[in-house]
Amino acid sequence: MQAGESSCKSRDIQREEEADQVTELARSPPSLGKADEIRSLLRKTSLSRHIKVPSAGAGMRAASDTPWETPSSSRPSSPRNGGVPNPFNTGEQQVQPQRTQATTLDIPGLTKSKVSPYGHISDRDVGSKLVIVMVGLPARGKSYIVKKLARYMNWLQHDTRIFNVGNRRRINRDGPTDDKDVPPSPGIKPQEKKKTEHDAQFFDPQNASARALREQLAMDTLEELIHWVVYEGGTVGILDATNSTRERRQTILDRIHQVSDLKALFIESICTDRNVLEANMKLKLSGPDYKDRDPVAALDDFRKRVIMYERAYETIGDYEEEVLNLQYCKMINVGKKLVAHNIQGFLASQAIAYLMNFNLAARQIWITRHGESEDNVAGKIGGNAKLTARGHKYATALAKFIDHMRLKFREQQLEYWAKDKEKRISGLQPGVESPIRDEAPPKELAYSVWTSYLNRSIQTGEHFDDSIFAIKSIRLLDEINAGQCEGMTYDAIKEQYPHEFEARRRDKLHYRYPGPGGESYLDVIHRLNNVIVEIERMRDHVCLIGHRVIVRILLAYFLNLEQSKIIDLEVPLETLYVLEPKPYAVVSRKFVYNDQTDWFDEVEIKPGEV
Repeated sequence: MQAGESSCKSRDIQREEEADQVTELARSPPSLGKADEIRSLLRKTSLSRHIKVPSAGAGMRAASDTPWETPSSSRPSSPRNGGVPNPFNTGEQQVQPQRTQATTLDIPGLTKSKVSPYGHISDRDVGSKLVIVMVGLPARGKSYIVKKLARYMNWLQHDTRIFNVGNRRRINRDGPTDDKDVPPSPGIKPQEKKKTEHDAQFFDPQNASARALREQLAMDTLEELIHWVVYEGGTVGILDATNSTRERRQTILDRIHQVSDLKALFIESICTDRNVLEANMKLKLSGPDYKDRDPVAALDDFRKRVIMYERAYETIGDYEEEVLNLQYCKMINVGKKLVAHNIQGFLASQAIAYLMNFNLAARQIWITRHGESEDNVAGKIGGNAKLTARGHKYATALAKFIDHMRLKFREQQLEYWAKDKEKRISGLQPGVESPIRDEAPPKELAYSVWTSYLNRSIQTGEHFDDSIFAIKSIRLLDEINAGQCEGMTYDAIKEQYPHEFEARRRDKLHYRYPGPGGESYLDVIHRLNNVIVEIERMRDHVCLIGHRVIVRILLAYFLNLEQSKIIDLEVPLETLYVLEPKPYAVVSRKFVYNDQTDWFDEVEIKPGEV
């Protein structure tokens, strides 16, 4: 009997030691070949009798497979106590599935629950989180899409991060960089990295060794993404890569399904517009793969790379729709056409609604606060005061300046069109008839001026010529409502409501003013959501005349500012911002009203400033 007990204890100790070994490896940072190391280690231990070991590039997960469960600190930490390590995540436990949690909308600032008092998705509710997987050939605008989508989701306070496989590939080629978001993968020695040239041949589907490396890099990046979403408080993880074969997408889906309830949305970007493709390819020449290289040779190599991908490319099709019932959407020509299938969950629906409003039109977005008001002079917040004499002077100068910039934009538009037309005509054979020769110039863009419903904003917009500018008041642009503190100075609030003053000082983002109608910054962010979507949809110019909090939040979206910078962003009166969306970024410029010249001076925006 004692010998039997000793044998059982020995087996238990062996299992604990093996579990600790697997857990230590699994908890280590994501790296190249980590998943394969774990598989190999598991098969050598007695744990293989207690846990399903997926093979590399496994096919569809069987219905009987036990999913990797959502982490919980109350679960047993030892196999002897009933838990088995989750080796392909971070060492958390694989247990019998618990009751599925309801996955409804979570909106920071607008919903709350015991597990999420501020409306952020809790770690328990993995089913409400989302993994977005990009699909598409190079130069199809995938990175443009994911950067805008991540900017939008983060602005809505859903913690979102992009995981780019190309960045990991370059790190394994060149060694560590300053990019802290991508940990180095120790699976390749530095001298081997230097020997690996990632020219077009590296992406040849017939190049077996390079293909294996690319697949491994993709899966290691996915491991890092899942680790962040499930265990580090992330909400939306975006896998930015070509993911151009059905086999790769199957492997990615299988891995995501190993995490109980975690959902995936595949977004395929398709581009058939030759002009957009050509422009995208030229943009690639300034990227990290071709920087400092001869532009002609670089463009030639990139074209060859695209051809290599095209040989193996498989668009999302009937198999993934009918057999896998995949949640996906196809964006064609950067939003001109969008096809969606089986969209589930609040975050996926938000993403699709946003993607439907993409466009690449060249236009200007002007943002300013109203002119000086009587309450500004008195130091009061909120209210519905009218402009001072100085405020009216600013409003008059603003209308003249915007009209001047409208004409300047039109002049540049026609100049660009004439040069482009001349270039295209020069490529024609002499005497050949072509519609290019009779092409009319583009129409001038329409111009909107939006104010809030408050007097100081409406009066600032009164000097615009309504035969040229479409002037509209929008209640969504009203200043944050200070509730019972409306019309008070901050000193008065501190004296009469010291607890409220201190609560706001401690957490300005979440703080909601007391009393009827009182709002928080988060309330205003979600109030402005429809405004942002409409601006993204528009192909015309727009000038928004808002208020301090409104301008802060709008600039935070367009300039992709962190949460911590929104609440204290300096946006003085008599300051004008212009934003021009480009395929690679949003270009911003800043102008300050000069009272002496009654005009606007452009000022330099220093790094880290707005």
